[in-house]
Amino acid sequence: MTGAGYAVIVLLVLLLFGGGLVTGRRTARPVRTSDVGTPVEHATFETLHTASLAAPPLRAGLTEESARRSSRRLRSLLGTDALCLTDRDRILAWDGEGDHHGRHIMDQVQDVLATGRDTAFRSECDDLDCPLRWAVAVPLTVDHRVLGTLIAYAPRESAVLARAAGEVARWVCVQLELAELDRSRTQLIEAEIRALRAQISPHFIFNSLAAIASFVRTDPEQARELLLEFADFTRYSFRSHGDFTTLADELHSIDQYLALVRARFGERLSVTLQVAPEVLPVALPFLCLQPLVENAVKHGLEGAVTSSRITISALDAGSEAEVVIEDDGTGMDPERLRHILRGEGGKSTGIGLLNVDERLRQVYGDDYGLVIETGIGAGMRITVRLPKYRAGVHGS
Repeated sequence: MTGAGYAVIVLLVLLLFGGGLVTGRRTARPVRTSDVGTPVEHATFETLHTASLAAPPLRAGLTEESARRSSRRLRSLLGTDALCLTDRDRILAWDGEGDHHGRHIMDQVQDVLATGRDTAFRSECDDLDCPLRWAVAVPLTVDHRVLGTLIAYAPRESAVLARAAGEVARWVCVQLELAELDRSRTQLIEAEIRALRAQISPHFIFNSLAAIASFVRTDPEQARELLLEFADFTRYSFRSHGDFTTLADELHSIDQYLALVRARFGERLSVTLQVAPEVLPVALPFLCLQPLVENAVKHGLEGAVTSSRITISALDAGSEAEVVIEDDGTGMDPERLRHILRGEGGKSTGIGLLNVDERLRQVYGDDYGLVIETGIGAGMRITVRLPKYRAGVHGS
């Protein structure tokens, strides 16, 4: 960024928050000049630093805890005597003096909650020693819904404070919108996992139980082992905790799945597994690889194919683990595959591939989507790259 770009950012920050930094700062920490940088640069740094400290609590949404943890920082941004945060029904946090004003505040902000418009009012306090004589209330709005209010108090009417309170409230709204997006993302991941669980074919369950039943008389010990594999596989697939798992647990579940498939198809299915021990602790989204293996089994044994070989490798690639799932089955038309990955394949087509691709991109970024090589009659090779460490991604 050029020097002019930085100057524009500094000017915007000071226009938004500068008034609060230099007026009405009765209880907040005074601005101190620094040995490094000009007073303007120091004030800008202080403002941005204070905003950065207020942001994390608000990313949890508008709650009593988040309001309590952020209210002091927000009051510091405005440089006002007192600041109050409410939801639609009650006070969530009060920072500064004059908290006796809280007895009437919900009545005073009813119009703000109803209309979504800022309002200023006199505090009408009977305490002659109380410095809080004027207030401005600003709605906190997310997706056209008024969630609550921000109220800033001062000794006298101030147009600068009114404008600054509006800007700070809008900044708070951005943090609350991000909190909503975080919740939506979590709900989306949970919905996608439910979709994957629902995709576990009833035919697979029926065929697995039928295969187990066929061994009950001829090989009871084998039937017992398969029944245990089936129980562990379904227990893992339908577990209720954690968005992430480890590569070791995912591969173990895949091995159980393949044991059940081999019980049905016998020598028609050959599986080669190659795993580097150092990548086993790597965390990844839950049920991320299993749908890819199910896809390989389906395409490897569908139609008139008499036998199929599936190769699964999980190897160390420096800062990443590289998982490759390859089959020598019927393959797929690349154009059809592109439609599937764009979500245009229909409700029953390629749900597993699309689901896994979207979840990998959500967690790690677009550089970590599925890499798929295929062609009609040429089998399919799917490569998954997993960072060995990513903040917020922990196996459970």
